[in-house]
Amino acid sequence: MTSRTCPCGLPLSYDACCGRFHTGSAAAPTAELLMRSRYSAFVRGDAGYLLRTWHPRTRPERLDLDPRMRWTGLEILGATDGSAFHTTGTVTFRASYRGGSLYERSRFERVDGAWVYVDGDFLE
Repeated sequence: MTSRTCPCGLPLSYDACCGRFHTGSAAAPTAELLMRSRYSAFVRGDAGYLLRTWHPRTRPERLDLDPRMRWTGLEILGATDGSAFHTTGTVTFRASYRGGSLYERSRFERVDGAWVYVDGDFLE
């Protein structure tokens, strides 16, 4: 689709990075990469991907994204577990948007081998 740098902050094109997860041609191999791909989905307004990568236990029935929201950057502050050798993991991050930022520690689990977002705690 585009060769622009991926919104998640890694030095790759969107297609080579989060785009392959969004299209379903690959699955995020770590909790951190899933978190990055979900941030990119928020940037791109891809509610379908966000719902598909949300744990069935905590997933909302629908997700209405604000088209006026302008995400401006992602900073990964820490990650615990969440690799190919784990079944759970956490990622702490700051996602900036025009007018503020979101500071969260998100929890992830594997469901049928794929990483999914469970929930998160907002931090100060």
